[in-house]
Amino acid sequence: MITDTERTTITLAHSPDSDDAFMFYGLATNKLDTGGLHFEHLLKDIQTLNEEAMRGTYDVTAISFHAYAYIADKYALLPHGASIGDNYGPIVVSRRPATPDDIPRLKIAIPGKLTSAFLALRIFNSEFEYEVVPFDKIIDAVLSGQCDAGLLIHEGQLFYESKGLHKVLDLGEWWHSRHGLPLPMGGNVIRRDLGEDLVKKVSSLLRESIRYSLNHREDALQYALQFARDMEPELADRFVGMWVNDLTLDYTDRGREAVRLLLHEGYERGVIPNRVEVEFVSEV
Repeated sequence: MITDTERTTITLAHSPDSDDAFMFYGLATNKLDTGGLHFEHLLKDIQTLNEEAMRGTYDVTAISFHAYAYIADKYALLPHGASIGDNYGPIVVSRRPATPDDIPRLKIAIPGKLTSAFLALRIFNSEFEYEVVPFDKIIDAVLSGQCDAGLLIHEGQLFYESKGLHKVLDLGEWWHSRHGLPLPMGGNVIRRDLGEDLVKKVSSLLRESIRYSLNHREDALQYALQFARDMEPELADRFVGMWVNDLTLDYTDRGREAVRLLLHEGYERGVIPNRVEVEFVSEV
């Protein structure tokens, strides 16, 4: 065990969203014995996290799986902490009713070029015009006519209908119908240069934080609500349940295969410029 005089600080970067807050509740509120490790939590939006990961800024960071294609030399995937939708995922919505065949004729607001949602949509069809819009402004961009359609991630997936918008395509449903696999959106990675022993210790603690939250769901959810951007508690509960679940605790073989397939298809379709070797940290 590391003594106080040998205390090591681990920078842990994740999004200021209710699902990430729920996941890291155990660590952020000092519910776990970290054996002398101190975790410094840094909250950034996913676009910034993807960009900072390119520079290797943080010891542990949440990323989009799309971004992993560009940082695999610096980071390895942790075997837990993923946001994976099993037969649901990012949704393309429009002001006027449209079908998936209409996508090439639409200007689509996207939450970032390194997001997995954008990667999946480009795999589905790459012949569309797009504009990068902050994820929480996409519905407004569609309603105002700035864009014909929007690619929704986060909680907008749950209330777009109340805004009068129409579903064009659920990418998670499309992916599942093709492969029978979940659609992976984001995961947590750790710097390779921390060394094998420290990597394993940090990985074990992060898994325990997720397990603690799942076992103390009500308390963790109450904590996460402060990051829910004014969502009603029932909506926040649904959102957290979508993205923090058994697949978050362990990818399983299906989840791991889904990550490999997403990055492989991204390469095959020319969205990703290089083949990606997906490597998960081993805790054994």
